[in-house]
Amino acid sequence: MKNMRHVLGALLLWLTGIAVAAPPVYLDDTQPVEERVEDALSRMTLEEKVALCHAQSKFSSPGVPRLGLPENWMTDGPHGIRSELLWDEWSPAGWTNDSCMAFPALTCLAATWNPDMALRYGRALGEEARYRNKNVLLGPGVNIYRTPLNGRNFEYMGEDPYLASELAVPYIQGVQSCGVAACVKHFALNNQEKDRHYVDVELSDRALYEIYLPAFQAAVQRGKVWSIMGSFNRYQGQHCCHNQRLLNDILRGEWGFDGVVISDWGAVHNTLEAAYNGLDLEFGSLTDGMEFSVDNAYDDYYLSRRFLELLKSGSIPESVVDGKVRNILRLMFRTTMNRNRPYGSFKNRAHGEVARQIAEEGIVLLQNRDNVLPIQLEKIRKILVVGENAIKMMTVGGGSSSLKAWYEVSPLEGLRARIGDVAEVVYARGYASPDPPKSVMYTIPSLQTDRSADELLAEAVALAREADYVIFVGGLNKNGHQDCEGGDRKSYSLPYDQDRLIEALAEVNPRTVVVLVSGNSVAMPWADRVGAIVEGWYCGSEAGHALAAVLTGDVNPSGKLPFTMCERLEDYHAHALNDSLVYPGVNHREVYKDDIFVGYRWSDKQKKDRRPLFCFGHGLSYTTFEYGKAVLDRKQMTAADSLRVRVSVKNTGSRAGAEVVQLYVSDLKSSLPRPIKELKGFRKVMLQPGESREVEFVLDRTSLSYFDDAKHAWVAEPGRFEVLIGASAEDIRSRAGFELKP
Repeated sequence: MKNMRHVLGALLLWLTGIAVAAPPVYLDDTQPVEERVEDALSRMTLEEKVALCHAQSKFSSPGVPRLGLPENWMTDGPHGIRSELLWDEWSPAGWTNDSCMAFPALTCLAATWNPDMALRYGRALGEEARYRNKNVLLGPGVNIYRTPLNGRNFEYMGEDPYLASELAVPYIQGVQSCGVAACVKHFALNNQEKDRHYVDVELSDRALYEIYLPAFQAAVQRGKVWSIMGSFNRYQGQHCCHNQRLLNDILRGEWGFDGVVISDWGAVHNTLEAAYNGLDLEFGSLTDGMEFSVDNAYDDYYLSRRFLELLKSGSIPESVVDGKVRNILRLMFRTTMNRNRPYGSFKNRAHGEVARQIAEEGIVLLQNRDNVLPIQLEKIRKILVVGENAIKMMTVGGGSSSLKAWYEVSPLEGLRARIGDVAEVVYARGYASPDPPKSVMYTIPSLQTDRSADELLAEAVALAREADYVIFVGGLNKNGHQDCEGGDRKSYSLPYDQDRLIEALAEVNPRTVVVLVSGNSVAMPWADRVGAIVEGWYCGSEAGHALAAVLTGDVNPSGKLPFTMCERLEDYHAHALNDSLVYPGVNHREVYKDDIFVGYRWSDKQKKDRRPLFCFGHGLSYTTFEYGKAVLDRKQMTAADSLRVRVSVKNTGSRAGAEVVQLYVSDLKSSLPRPIKELKGFRKVMLQPGESREVEFVLDRTSLSYFDDAKHAWVAEPGRFEVLIGASAEDIRSRAGFELKP
């Protein structure tokens, strides 16, 4: 159709006697992208090329007005489109039409174990970004959960590289279907906030390739992501935003990435390294005291005036900047200069429904003693809701993920909306946190109280004695040194003396349900004294409605943990050795001595008496599922073959429910140490009461391979393997063996 329009237009002009000038190749969207890139590049001055390589405001970089090349506009973040900021400052711009739909944090998405939800998530987010005229969405985050103290774990997808990969790819595809570039971050090894700007990470290539890179590689090679953000930290002595090994050797050399590498804000430190080591676009550099607003401050960026001077002097060849500009032009032609991209839509009810469904599927029922849940509405008269997190806004704060939400339904509001016509819903604060320091980036409504901790606790306990149910909604929040950018947690325990409150509530009411709003695991010394425990995540605009639906049984919970929850901090691999060099580092140096044994891989390696409190992949339902025997289509295979695994699953309960069938692979004898098992497949299946379904998986050599440091290659070593089918990493229901032949 586009070619026909060009032909008809030219014919019409010819017939009227008007000469027709063909558009420049770079403006002709019928031409191949690479030809358009080269044509545009050939028309640019050196100054125009350099200008493309650095920011012009907090969240935009310039185009070339003379050639009609548009600006690039970035937006945080991974779970909502950030409100507008002033041009040169972190202060809000004061717009009245920039509130967004807040989607669940990515830990909740990961807990759905559902790629279809990831695709819907990405598409809805992409539509909102497109409507706001943003062409780069700064997400998803796919860094691995290495320590539960990491302040940004809530932005990521858990501890397992396979799970993160399988959910990141459809998320990216959804975003980019809207003509908006996803920007996968933070590349790479950005697994803590403490000393994040300078810590130099040391680890084996096995750990790098098997644990910390697979989700990035999947994003590039399967998701075809258009941009990647470098990270603050260092690796092999170089900052990751201009790191020869990561950006040139691996990202572009081994993986063939043809998109744009964008710096994290303020993560660039050297002009020559930035020039030669793979960075394309520099943002947020705090040079020459530019923390807030300085006229023409962007001229002082590392890829600005000093870069231009080195190019003009011949110290850096022009081919270096040409390579960067090609990547930036390719981004433009894929996004802002793609005239066929959809228009998008913003904060509509359809997006709210997506947010709610993801939240409902991601909420995890961790414990349910004596079937305390779902709440038996026909038998209750009064429910007590306790806890600050039942009323506290969770869409604001936390750093760059802070949002100006169109609306946010709190847990208390959601429960009152669902139960208020059936039973009385009363509220007690129970505990209080201090207001976080004021910030120019966001505003959090004050929840200050003049009552003491003892007074708040006494009120809650007195009301708990009279209630049919106690729903305690606590956990973490977005304050500093909790689930918040810029600092790690200082303790594994719940803050604000919540443990004391939970124990007091459980003592007077056996139907105490603990709902943890968090993006991290926490210590639960009271776990054996409460009826039920629910991981409620940060669920965005629809948080309260989703939680109420799960607690009342309107929705049967189907979420599964994307990371291991241990009883003690020292049960985690990064803390088990009690070695500061392993975490958080000594003198800016950190050694990953835990190597490939991360999460459940570490738990499996330990003695049986130190099992997790709640293991990876764990999550209960209000129904029950029965697994059949795993059946293989062959007992032997070669590296060129594939192996099919089938297993039947039956809903043996009285209500419909979804089960996540998990497949792990175990190498029974290997030349190099390997985890006891590794996740290599999963399927989420919805079953009606009494319904059975056969689930099929396909394994190939990549499912059996490990990374050999000496060979710098993935190796599928011949020998005996075992397939393990389970409902979690520890609830294995069926096993079957096979042999990989030479």
